Amino acid sequence: MTDAMAELASYRSEIADWIMQSCPDTLRGARLDEDSIVWGGKSWVFKRDDQKVWMENAISKGLTAPRWPTEYGGGGLTRAKEKIFREEMARLQAPTPLESFGLWMLGPALLEFGTHEQKSHFLPPITRGEIRWCQGYSEPGAGSDLANVQTKAEDMGDHWLVNGQKIWTSYADKADWIFALVRTDRDAPKHKGISFMLIDMNAPGVTTKPIRLISGKSPFCETFFDNVKVPKSYGEGISSIVGEQNRGWDVAKHLLTHEREMIGGGARGLLGGRSLGTFLGSLDDGVLDDPVIRTEAMGLEIDSLAFGMTMERYKDQAQSGRGVGNASAMLKYYGTELNKRRYELLMSATGSEGVEWDGPHGTLAPEWLRTKANSIEGGTTEVMLDIISKRVLELPSK
Repeated sequence: MTDAMAELASYRSEIADWIMQSCPDTLRGARLDEDSIVWGGKSWVFKRDDQKVWMENAISKGLTAPRWPTEYGGGGLTRAKEKIFREEMARLQAPTPLESFGLWMLGPALLEFGTHEQKSHFLPPITRGEIRWCQGYSEPGAGSDLANVQTKAEDMGDHWLVNGQKIWTSYADKADWIFALVRTDRDAPKHKGISFMLIDMNAPGVTTKPIRLISGKSPFCETFFDNVKVPKSYGEGISSIVGEQNRGWDVAKHLLTHEREMIGGGARGLLGGRSLGTFLGSLDDGVLDDPVIRTEAMGLEIDSLAFGMTMERYKDQAQSGRGVGNASAMLKYYGTELNKRRYELLMSATGSEGVEWDGPHGTLAPEWLRTKANSIEGGTTEVMLDIISKRVLELPSK
């Protein structure tokens, strides 16, 4: 065994012991649904005391953002150690201590394009769960054609005056801040003249309106900006614009690779952490005796394992400095289609009981409906296939 291998083996033992001690027994292995995710934010209220204990313990070691630099509140782990940490969390059935768009999307964008002052100001509160962010990308006339955003920011000297509308803004009604694409040069070509702006959701003129979905929930919102004054600076060196003014498309594209990877990777989760096999095995009607369902379940397990290894390979590639790039479209497409297949199988296996809203299988029906949105959010399946054909496979357009 090499010294590096010995170090990783020692870390695995150390972090496993720490998780055992730091994540309450009542939380490990518990059946948690979508409503039990810890999002953080100024108005966040924990649904369980053990969630707060687990989050605070993780914060103390920077493990809400394992690979971020320690100076910005992260754990400073290598890619290998972060992988071990997540593997041990899964093995010990410990839930993620904190989840947020700040961790998944804004943080990576700031680490790549932000100034030291911006990172120091915005990143630590994200890792501590103090600020909840939402994403202001899509608009009524700018969905798949995202570069067509029309929300405008006019230069008023010491501040920007923002007017416009965003749509499908996930959890905007619960967020403290929003990272948004705004047009700062209306005369430039549509991919230019866009800036990536950070806006306080409590600023006068910002309003939200939840959109009720077929699942019965309202995670998406319409967001309106009516003469919103956005300071050009939130303090010395802390610009409200990330990256260069009018070059926000560069930031947007980088962030989208993380968003698509996140959405695709979410396909590996299921029913509060239970695996497909565990769920099907819990059914008491001999459903696995059906050869069609059994064969489909085995195929899904194999495909899920293969997809998981592919995700890890691309994460290793990103760690080496090559990034994921357009391959994020492939990960997003396959992950979301895999998730839809999984839930279609679950609905077949549970029969009429599966479609009961408050039936014996908990939130299965609304979760099945929710998977339909996976193939729309972050770029539709059709757009992902177009990117894959043109930019990954480099097929001719005609």
